[in-house]
Amino acid sequence: MVSITHLTSAHPRYDARIFLKECCSLIKNYSVNLIVADGLGYEEKNSVKIYDVGVENGRFNRIFKTTKNVLQKAIEVDSDIYHLHDPELIPIGIKLKKLGKKVIFDAHEDLPKQILEKHYLNKFNKKILSFTIAKLEIMALKRFDFVVSATPIIRDKFLKYKIKSIDINNFPMLNELIEIKPLFETATVCYIGILYDTRGIREIVKAVEDLNVKLIIAGKFFDKKFEEEIKSLEGWKKVDFRGFVDREEIKKILEESVAGLVTLYPTPSYIEAYPVKMFEYMSAGIAVIASNFELYKEFIEKSKSGFTVDPLDILEITKTIKRVINDREMAKDMGQHGKKAIMKKYNWNNEEQKLFHLYQEII
Repeated sequence: MVSITHLTSAHPRYDARIFLKECCSLIKNYSVNLIVADGLGYEEKNSVKIYDVGVENGRFNRIFKTTKNVLQKAIEVDSDIYHLHDPELIPIGIKLKKLGKKVIFDAHEDLPKQILEKHYLNKFNKKILSFTIAKLEIMALKRFDFVVSATPIIRDKFLKYKIKSIDINNFPMLNELIEIKPLFETATVCYIGILYDTRGIREIVKAVEDLNVKLIIAGKFFDKKFEEEIKSLEGWKKVDFRGFVDREEIKKILEESVAGLVTLYPTPSYIEAYPVKMFEYMSAGIAVIASNFELYKEFIEKSKSGFTVDPLDILEITKTIKRVINDREMAKDMGQHGKKAIMKKYNWNNEEQKLFHLYQEII
């Protein structure tokens, strides 16, 4: 049987895209390994063998020591195909190609554009580094067998350079959230995800300040100062903060909510990437209130599943939340439209077939 190994130096072992979707799909037809660096040891789950190379503290150690450990384990498992998930693993891919292996790179995000958003780099250094990385990335990936892209926009960037690429989108799995039946009984909206300022948290908390509404926020703050700022806002009195929650708790939150918020800032990485939560809200059958980016509007307007707003316009967000809360039947219809769109088109079952076709082509 053909052996496949997925490699990550930064993602958790049960990452939704890497493990739950790609690895657990491929195990149906192949022998699948996953190499991680989380310190949790060896495990076999859903027939996928998970190898752990241990944790190295600090960005520098992760880039150099961890990648070296990942390469050693990759050579040890001796697979036919290697599927890489982090930019720092690209040099590993080149070494594996020299050993005669098939190599795939999974571009979750547009790396050069992501660098432009690094707050710890000054403006000049960001531009120089982004330009340099863009050139090196193209040179390296031309040597790989295929590039998997998380969105069509990233796919097209690689195709322009005649790099074999296909978009395999992070659409939801039908067996998880599609059975949720929202109650639409209370004036409740939700945000589920990472709690950074660029995720629009400040604006949505301010938006509910004068509304008779409950805002459920589920996620983890990664910046203490930002957390203190948000919790000091007047609108925080309307917030039901759940912290980091598991998938079962997410289901309960979605059942309780009328609409889900995904009002991300207009940064390059957000404008050109699909927000997984938007599709999860649709899958659960609740209305969506999302940023007015062209990529988001395409889905929401076609499916009639919600509204798009200027993520920096607090008044517009407030009016839209009020509109959805005050017209529950409209919100319910939007939720049903979104659920139908997920069941018909925007789901992992369809993306899985693209993944299988890719591997069949490489083999």
